[in-house]
Amino acid sequence: MAKANDPSTVPAPSHSPPPGSRRAHPLRFRRPAFLGHLGADVPASLVVFLVALPLSLGIAAASGAPIMAGLIAAAVGGIVAGSLGGSPLQVSGPAAGLTVVVAGLVQEFGWQVTCAITAAAGVVQLLLGISRVGRAALAVSPVVVKAMLAGIGITIILQQIQVLLGGQPAGSALENLAALPAAITGLELHAALLGLTVVGILLVWKHLPAAARRLPGPLAAVAVGTALSVAFAPGVERISLTGSIVDAVALPQLPEGNWRAVAFAVISMALIASIESLLSAVAVDKMQTGPRTNLNRELVGQGAANIVSGSLGGLPVTGVIVRSATNVEAGAATRTSAVLHGVWVLAFSAIFAGLIQLIPLSVLAGLLVVIGARLIKVADIRTSLRTGDLLIYVVTLLSVVFLNLLEGVMIGLALAAASVLWRVLRAVVYSHRPVSPAAPWRVTIAGSCSFFALPRLNRVLHAIPAGADVTVELNADYLDHAFREALLAWQHQYEAAGGTVGLEEHGNTLFQDAAHQAPKRQDARELPLPPRTSWQQLPAHVRDAQRPGTDAGDQTPDQAGRGSLPLRSLLLGINKYHRRFADQVRPLVQDLADGQNPDTLFVACVDSRVNPNLITSSGPGDLLTLRNIGNVVCHEGQDDSIDSALNFAVKGLKVDSIVICGHSNCGAMKALIDDAHGKGNPSLGAGFDAWLNHARPSYRELLAEHPVALAAEAAGYSRQDQLAMVNVAVQLGKLESHPAVGPALAKGSVQATGLFYDIATARVLLVEPAGIQFLDPAASARRPAPAGIPAG
Repeated sequence: MAKANDPSTVPAPSHSPPPGSRRAHPLRFRRPAFLGHLGADVPASLVVFLVALPLSLGIAAASGAPIMAGLIAAAVGGIVAGSLGGSPLQVSGPAAGLTVVVAGLVQEFGWQVTCAITAAAGVVQLLLGISRVGRAALAVSPVVVKAMLAGIGITIILQQIQVLLGGQPAGSALENLAALPAAITGLELHAALLGLTVVGILLVWKHLPAAARRLPGPLAAVAVGTALSVAFAPGVERISLTGSIVDAVALPQLPEGNWRAVAFAVISMALIASIESLLSAVAVDKMQTGPRTNLNRELVGQGAANIVSGSLGGLPVTGVIVRSATNVEAGAATRTSAVLHGVWVLAFSAIFAGLIQLIPLSVLAGLLVVIGARLIKVADIRTSLRTGDLLIYVVTLLSVVFLNLLEGVMIGLALAAASVLWRVLRAVVYSHRPVSPAAPWRVTIAGSCSFFALPRLNRVLHAIPAGADVTVELNADYLDHAFREALLAWQHQYEAAGGTVGLEEHGNTLFQDAAHQAPKRQDARELPLPPRTSWQQLPAHVRDAQRPGTDAGDQTPDQAGRGSLPLRSLLLGINKYHRRFADQVRPLVQDLADGQNPDTLFVACVDSRVNPNLITSSGPGDLLTLRNIGNVVCHEGQDDSIDSALNFAVKGLKVDSIVICGHSNCGAMKALIDDAHGKGNPSLGAGFDAWLNHARPSYRELLAEHPVALAAEAAGYSRQDQLAMVNVAVQLGKLESHPAVGPALAKGSVQATGLFYDIATARVLLVEPAGIQFLDPAASARRPAPAGIPAG
């Protein structure tokens, strides 16, 4: 007989199509996914091509390279980087950021050696991509990227306004800005009108009917501008080409010497091109909501493009933000647009150079002015102002405009890093003068307490008058040894001069830990616990009053008497609550001012170590709490206080659940065990002994080996804790027979749950009639019974 999971028993798959389906033809192929986006990608690629063509020619001229080298790089960047890269919408080609670098290399080594350096830089980029270091580009402050885009936009506007007015752009933004008055006074009217026409068309395009907007605005604007120039302004300056792109192909040549300079040039070009490409890819991701860039794959694609471009005699290739922004603005959907733009550059340069030369430069200038303006977003400026990053934004923008792209980004990143260090490492240290003669001085220290903060700490501490009572409030998330030593040294000096110093810790780090371990930033502590104290919580003169043997005659009147010291400590705690927490609590209790609506009645022991809100992560208004010795309930008529609480909770507040919560090392359970062994404590009085009658049935169930007791014993709990868990189960049973609670339990409108709080592990267990359940599996290890607790 075949096994059920034997592959031989699995029926063979049917080759018949499901009912109602169409049988697939054996020669029918699936339609490639990119074909579905050609309607968006083809027009976008034409627009990018029209933008890339003059930019590539201009960059080649500015670099001292053959003019056609720019077109070779544009074609290779589009086809190779577009196909292999990791950014779906980034467009690659020759970039202005490398103009100065390439010009220097051409002057020093010649053009063919520069091509060899370009190819070698591509190999380095390829290795960087394979080693997966591309994600380092994500560690860039968004404000730097936004300022970089705005700086590029201003640079484009200043440059292209010169062309739009019929002049020639200068080499830098500052020169273009200085030449602007002369360009305005000597403008070429036809060129200016054509450029302004393009700008006007692009500005109103988004307001046209949807049917008209199916054609990309940039493409329509260039077409209209070109047609108008042919009809009315035949004499305007247009794109000019010399020779064929095929004739410009030149093989690289190795240098004759100076290999150290060549190696430095290769590394520099690889790093600059990689940084520009990755920053551009990150910026493009912020412009669109489609797939994100695979930065490592993008480096591989850029490296492959530079190897090919350098081998064919082209300029270095990088991701270009101007073309990429144009690609996004024109509505590109996939990487097909970037690839096709490279194909158009290649084909049009070889075949349709005459058609390209019909386009006036001023028409393209108008297009670029609008693209540049769209890179400057007022919302980004407002955001940087709101977040305190305006200085970073302005400095980065100005550096990109008046220096160059790479230097501007480096300056912006350095400034952003310095800003982060200042905000993260800066500690807030200030002192509060006493509000009354009896109140102490207060020194508040918050933030990262490192040696960076020592000058300010020293200045604040030494401004406090000698001989005063001082409380130091420490709210640190990081504290190093140097800061601790400085604070301790001041404390010892100050107390030696007659003053007193107390420490209150509210933060995430322990002051004492800085003495014997490496400092580290701690997770934020959300629990409303009291402050940890590593020196003393009260001033020295109050602390001394607590020591055994202190002469009462030496105490001040408000210190004398045993009850006054806890009261003083309590009042100090209330004072701290008002200073630190009242404003945070107020919004949480405003809705509770006129009434309460708790969902749970929580019955707990009066033990001071049990905090119901803490162990249930609840807040004001969540729990109606009933506390008594031994967390007991009763049958009707046995105790008016318990009866009234149960009735009020179930019938008045209509709670959803009732919780009985016991705890470890319970004094009431110990008293039951001691009483059973003749070791009762008569000093607790007859009333206490009578109250224990509510829990004596639990002890009888313990002796009868209640399932909960057996489970607790198996888990390693002591006899006292076993009794505490059995007591929870017994009290739950009493609820079922109570006239106020029983019917609600039977109807299902109220649920009863038993809990046990293990103080030693700070973990909570679920107590059920048949046993116990560890709500935190990590705490389920067996626990040895403490010595001194009898077994029965």
